[in-house]
Amino acid sequence: MHCQRFHRPLTRREMLATCANGFGAVALAALLTEQAQAEARRSRSPLAPRPPHYPARARSVIFLFMDGGPSQVDTFDPKPRLAREHSQPIKMKVPATQFDNVGNVLKSPWEFRQYGQSGIPVSDLFPHVAQCVDDMAIIRSMTSDFSEHTNANYFLHSGSGIQGRPSMGAWATYGLGSEAQDLPGFIVLSSGMIPPGGMDCFTNGFLSAAHQGSLFRSGSTPVADLKPADGNVRAQRARYELMRRLDRYHLQQHGTHDALESAIINYELAFKMQTAVPDLMDLRGETEATRRLYGLDDPATQLFGQQCLIARRLVERGVRFIELLCPNLGHDRWDQHSNLLQGHADNARAVDKPIAGLLKDLKSRGLLDSTLVIWGGEFGRTPMAQGTDGRDHNPFGFSMWLAGGGIRGGTIYGATDEYGYFAVENKVTVHDLHATMLHLLGLDHKRLTFRYGGRDMRLTDVYGEIIRPILA
Repeated sequence: MHCQRFHRPLTRREMLATCANGFGAVALAALLTEQAQAEARRSRSPLAPRPPHYPARARSVIFLFMDGGPSQVDTFDPKPRLAREHSQPIKMKVPATQFDNVGNVLKSPWEFRQYGQSGIPVSDLFPHVAQCVDDMAIIRSMTSDFSEHTNANYFLHSGSGIQGRPSMGAWATYGLGSEAQDLPGFIVLSSGMIPPGGMDCFTNGFLSAAHQGSLFRSGSTPVADLKPADGNVRAQRARYELMRRLDRYHLQQHGTHDALESAIINYELAFKMQTAVPDLMDLRGETEATRRLYGLDDPATQLFGQQCLIARRLVERGVRFIELLCPNLGHDRWDQHSNLLQGHADNARAVDKPIAGLLKDLKSRGLLDSTLVIWGGEFGRTPMAQGTDGRDHNPFGFSMWLAGGGIRGGTIYGATDEYGYFAVENKVTVHDLHATMLHLLGLDHKRLTFRYGGRDMRLTDVYGEIIRPILA
């Protein structure tokens, strides 16, 4: 005879105990699905990390842009002949200058002293940066094709003197993407002034709009519309999801469209930035020693010091390219056509300690080896005076320096003539600088191309050689 067995019903406590793991699995499945969808969207993004052409020495770049043109003979290229012939007519033929107001030879108001094991001479304008010369390669033979600020700025940033070509920051993120998932890959930190040429100095050009440089201003609100206008994050998220669905539907119906696809990516990134940017800008977790290192305790260095400290924090967060702009001190940047003594002194005082702090901090944290730091302006200045106490533009021979990220420290490369006017040894072009930067990022400047206007375009155009003697 068949015996039917009956089980008593489970109590609520027994059911919850039995199903507990199942609830966890359901929650985990939902989380994994959301993560997989986010990773899939990320993989389709123009900013998704991509492998370099070959092993990279640097993962990030910090460009310290000294807008206006610092004087090479007053900073990193001492010229004793200027002191010997001070106030005399210059004894060489000179080309027409920007303002064609050629005065007599003007000696440097500052002394040069040797620093570090390398014994590199540096002007008294930079007593703090001078302490880092053993980590720096100083190029004394830079040249530019332009002597006017706007064209020279475009040229330095994009390799072209005309408006509209992608900036080197855009090319870096185009080639490698970015490791930062909640911040832009190319960030410009403004201390109060946008250089001549405007935001087109940081443009994406013909590359995807996702590669445009994002401007972060100083102060408590670095990015506009960081918080929802009504304070309702949940409602904002719902609006974002609706826009994303409508945009995706439009793409399915009409095919790919760069502006729309970039808008989708930027909406998502902007939502993430609402959390990431306040965390980035909150410096309360930094030690007092770190704050003093960057000069945050001194009103003269506080502004640029904060930007340098934020640059280090951006490197830690995986941002690919960071550019810092000069503070506004009322001297029209480094462009001292008159009052050289006061203008250069104030500008140097504002940036010297913060830059040295940045280099030392990166080094102490093990980040300098993987971060390429570049310092310089769009051109240099003349060795003779403009009027009596200024210097005019000089694109024929000026100084820049590089540190970290595969650079051979304690190095001087190239030379100018006895007046410091023309590069006469190992001339370096802007295209060479770009080729070297890309090389250290693991990118072959000849292979990093984008098809536009019927030909393969590149940052270095059809020029550029890697400056191998300054590489470690």
